[in-house]
Order: sequence, then structure tokens, then C-alpha cells
Amino acid sequence: MRYSEDHKAKTHQRIIEEAARRFRSDGVGATGLQSLMKGLGLTHGGFYAHFKSKDELVETALAHAAEQLGTELDEALGDDAPLSAFIARYLSSAHRAEPGAGCPLPTISAELGQRGQPSDTTNALVQNRLALIESGLHGEAAADQSVLMLCAMVGALTLSRSVSDADLSDRLLKTTRRLLIEQADAADKTQA
Repeated sequence: MRYSEDHKAKTHQRIIEEAARRFRSDGVGATGLQSLMKGLGLTHGGFYAHFKSKDELVETALAHAAEQLGTELDEALGDDAPLSAFIARYLSSAHRAEPGAGCPLPTISAELGQRGQPSDTTNALVQNRLALIESGLHGEAAADQSVLMLCAMVGALTLSRSVSDADLSDRLLKTTRRLLIEQADAADKTQA
């Protein structure tokens, strides 16, 4: 029985969305193709009608996750203090609790680096986030400060997810969020 092109495109998109969620929540290595496809009600062999390899799926899913996050950021940045809003949203308990729906940098990039598989998609995502942060800062040090802020946010989120002590996890998020927002607010005052 032949499926329509529309069916194949919808199946392709379902695979990408589920892979993006699983890679962010479980990791690339822990997400097997067989369990991924089975979870979607598809056969393992059917995977290769959509992707050449798991590596191709990883890049596609990472790009999809970045696009999803970009859409959410556009919504969040409608605030009067966009950089502060971005920091507050990124370093929130909700973001910590939902790695499968959040930023892929804390999970996927660490694993790709550990596996020796740097990603052009990660390059683009990091450059995009640095530009977003830098646009909310002012002065000669804005570019360097954006690097520090992004690294602090990704690191704080990663650490907050990895500790078993709930108070420590909250402290990591709250302290980093407060200090970064203070920096962002100081940059706003300098500009005014």
C-alpha cells in the first residue's frame, strides 16, 4: 500500500519533533532509533526512508529545537526589558523542569562536544543567542559580556538540572538570574 506524499511529510515531521524532544530530555546517545520509531508506531527500517543516518536526524532535530526556541523568544521579547525577560525565562524553574521542550544547548551541545562531533547547527544557535544578548547590552564590552552571560545561563541551567538538592538547584537558578538581570538592567540605565 502506497502512502501519499502528504503522509510521508507528516511522518517525517513527527520523527523530527519526537527526536528533538527526546534528544533534549534523554540525550542523543540514550535515544535509540528503534525505540524512537517504535514510540511513534513506526518500524525501525522505515527510519531510512526519511533520513540517511542518526547524525542527519540529530542535526535536523537540533535545528528544529532551535527554531522552536526562537519562536518562544520572539514572544517573550515583546516585553519592555527584552534581555531581562530572556534571562528570567531561560533561568526559570519551568525551563529547568522541561528539558525536552527547552533550549537544546545544555543537553545536546555538551554531548556532541563530548563525542567529538561539533555541529554547524550549534554554531548558528550560539551565534544567534550571542547576538540577541549583545543587542540588549551597550558599550565596548558588550560582545564579551554576551559570551559571559550565555555561558552563565547555559551552565546554571545544566547544573540546576544535575543536582539532587532542590534548594541548591533553585539557588543556582535564582542567583545567576538575579546577577545577570542586574547586569542587563545596568546596561539599560547606561543607554538611557
